[in-house]
Amino acid sequence: MELKGIHHVSAITANAKDNYRFYSNVLGMRLVKKTVNQDDPPSMYHLFYADEQGSPGTDLTFFEIARAGHTYTGNQSISQTSLRVPDDEALAYWLDRFRQFKVNHEGMGEQFGRKVIRFRDHENQRLVLVSDQTNQGVASGIPWTNSAVPQDKAITGLGPVQLTVPDISPPTARVLTELLGFRQVGSYPSRNKGMPDVEVFSTGEGGTGAELHVELSSDLQKERPGRGSVHHVALRVDNRAELEKWHEKIRRERLPNSGLVDRYYFQSLYFREPNGILIELATDGPGFATDEETEHLGESLALPPFLEDRREEIESRLEPLDTK
Repeated sequence: MELKGIHHVSAITANAKDNYRFYSNVLGMRLVKKTVNQDDPPSMYHLFYADEQGSPGTDLTFFEIARAGHTYTGNQSISQTSLRVPDDEALAYWLDRFRQFKVNHEGMGEQFGRKVIRFRDHENQRLVLVSDQTNQGVASGIPWTNSAVPQDKAITGLGPVQLTVPDISPPTARVLTELLGFRQVGSYPSRNKGMPDVEVFSTGEGGTGAELHVELSSDLQKERPGRGSVHHVALRVDNRAELEKWHEKIRRERLPNSGLVDRYYFQSLYFREPNGILIELATDGPGFATDEETEHLGESLALPPFLEDRREEIESRLEPLDTK
């Protein structure tokens, strides 16, 4: 068994309309599924942005929590989400685009030998564009053909995800390497003075789409999440049979977990690593075209079969989100 890389990242927004305007209109990502939080369906959108086909490894998702307060950043958190672009030239395009749309961003920098641009969305979500100029690992997605961003400059998937923890060894490092099978492949200097280097862990074919970066920061309080925070990171599993094996492995470690959960578009298993960060294992299939044609993904409210009989109730409690 080997995890294939990052599957998706799920974050929190306080306003679905503003969220759609930023991630679709500014970042040029495709809304591939407009659905609801299956654990609280009557009141909460769940929006999925991805590549042209909604491929695993390209999904950045958001739960809408209308009353979500400000995020107080800190420890025991998923503190940074990366988005892949084809090369260094694409990053130069994004610097101009961020200036045009007045996006809060830094200049071009470097992280683990790759060119990057750190930026924030309108709710202070911590994001990074990372260049795939030298990437030789897991393949990227297919840019959305109807995006306002040229295809050769467009976002092609998820890059490294950063965890911030007060301590990595021994329990967290053991979960990443001995339980989940990640390989420690290097490190790079922390941006926080006096802190240890950020450790890089890789799985599957490696590269930008298959890394977790672990930052150690012992002097921070635990993060208080709100709008602009990340809820969980999901890792790619090939199929349900393999997910069942992962369930047994995690159960033997006596880590509290959800058991297998049917999300209709994929099968899932949730657990927390020793610092309390929520990790999901999710299958690559069956995918988002299960209930919508690929060319019409994200245009209508999609509900899995087990919620279809509640459609009228759900639609009455959601503010319409015009995405056509």
